[in-house]
Amino acid sequence: MNIEQMFNLNGKVAFVTGATGYLGKAMVHALGSAGAHVIVNGRDKSKILALTKDMEKLGLSVEGAVFDITNESHIADYFSKVNKLNILVNNAYQGGSGSIELSDSQDYRNSYEVSLVSVFNLFKAALPALNNSALKEGDASVINIASMYGIVSPDLSIYKDQKSINPAFYGASKAALIQWTRQAACEFGPQGIRVNSISPGAFPNEKVQSKQDNFVEKLSNKIPLRRVGKSDELCAPVVFLASSGSSYINGSNLVVDGGWTSY
Repeated sequence: MNIEQMFNLNGKVAFVTGATGYLGKAMVHALGSAGAHVIVNGRDKSKILALTKDMEKLGLSVEGAVFDITNESHIADYFSKVNKLNILVNNAYQGGSGSIELSDSQDYRNSYEVSLVSVFNLFKAALPALNNSALKEGDASVINIASMYGIVSPDLSIYKDQKSINPAFYGASKAALIQWTRQAACEFGPQGIRVNSISPGAFPNEKVQSKQDNFVEKLSNKIPLRRVGKSDELCAPVVFLASSGSSYINGSNLVVDGGWTSY
């Protein structure tokens, strides 16, 4: 098999949560451009419709799946009709910011509900379709989007106040996701289902970059490459882990952070 064939996703079906977000859109377009039929998930019907129209204009294969991934019955209903699934990308996240002192127990519950419980529910509901694809095609790939803050703690000194700190409940839930990824890789590897995670570093969205230049500068100064990440710099890692080019990679956490966690 040549290199082009290794990273070709023609005939593959991918399901992406948090598809309409800053990083989600980039991942969706990357998978579609590599040849996959992409199912884009989110709660906002208008945003999903806008994304699917945008992709269709580019000639990409796409469909929407509008439901709340924190609702277990919605997940079960949707995946009861899915027979083929090669790629599952768990990208959704919901949560605020703030120091430990300013957080409350519900912040932790909400963060874990999306970052870990929903990932488990989605995976379990999708498992028959993933198994079916692995059996027929020899491989299925689950990609969990974690964070460098699941590995290291944020530098609190770069934030303007206690309210804006990247919260402990975010890092804790992403650390849990990385560990869940490892155990799932061990349990389902024998079935041909690979489970890996990606830990992005500083990828502030357009709003943050345009309105908080000083904060972005502080972030950049913490990074060996001296700049924050661009959304399309997650495209290749996602396509790589989704493709047969990573067929022997299982249980790994791919850090995409410009070198931040190398210190």
